[in-house]
Amino acid sequence: MKPVIVVHGGAWAVPDELSKASVDGVKSAARAGFAVLEKGASALDAVEAAVRALEDNPVFDAGHGAVQNTAGEVELDAIIMDGSSLASGAVSSVRNIANPITLARAVMEQTEHAMLTDRGANLFAEKMGLPTVTMEDLVTETERREWESQKSYAIGVKELFNKQWVHDTVGAVALDSHGNVACATSTGGIRHKMVGRVGDSPIIGSGAYADNQSGAVSCTGHGESILKVTLARLILFHVEQGQGVSEAVKKALQYMGERVQGGGGAIAVCPSGQWAANFTTKRMAWACVDGEALHYGLNPEEEFQEAP
Repeated sequence: MKPVIVVHGGAWAVPDELSKASVDGVKSAARAGFAVLEKGASALDAVEAAVRALEDNPVFDAGHGAVQNTAGEVELDAIIMDGSSLASGAVSSVRNIANPITLARAVMEQTEHAMLTDRGANLFAEKMGLPTVTMEDLVTETERREWESQKSYAIGVKELFNKQWVHDTVGAVALDSHGNVACATSTGGIRHKMVGRVGDSPIIGSGAYADNQSGAVSCTGHGESILKVTLARLILFHVEQGQGVSEAVKKALQYMGERVQGGGGAIAVCPSGQWAANFTTKRMAWACVDGEALHYGLNPEEEFQEAP
């Protein structure tokens, strides 16, 4: 089986000044994940490595670079899922953790639970010996300025979503040489969200889903809309009904737009090696390495290639 990895840096109105850094970031993360696959490691290892690279990159709203809530705090969400066993782990509203995707994997592998939240997630991180960082380490100077300039805006997240000063989620999906698929999604949420707000990202079937019988998906966009249509599972439902993976993603995103007026994007990979990266927002930085080439794009209907 030829391994494949696809990553995204969030579906939103990426401003021109961040476009190159966003594309460079997803290309680098895709290469990092594919390097893991080339060594014969699992799809689960690959998506964790790719998402960690995105969490460590302050360009993206996950880990370092996360946005602040109404109280000026950083609350992080993440999920990881193994398509071979349907095992999953997630964390929500976790604080002071630079790589919540690794904490989510620990929830999956070291507990009997599927999700830990807030204080409980942080207590578990401490028990697992995961390093902590200060909130100041996670928030960039640009984010501090943006938060200060907009904190008087009484606008809901749906109205905020298409503005250029709103960031979004990161994610990865992979197929390994053994035919197993996996997914991972991580986010800092949407700027000025209410304290304790959790969107789609850490919710199984909404922000991500993986099943060896159909494929793996990571979603991005307006969280409340994605939750309403359980977007990740909806995409795989269309795959199970015989749709090609790209058509399945497009069909599910179209339904979300028509049914609940929500914008977003998704990446997906099937056990056959077919993959897709589609979105209905202004832009979404994405990249895929399939062994033959590195594919990437930012604007609608755009795809470039270079040597992997």
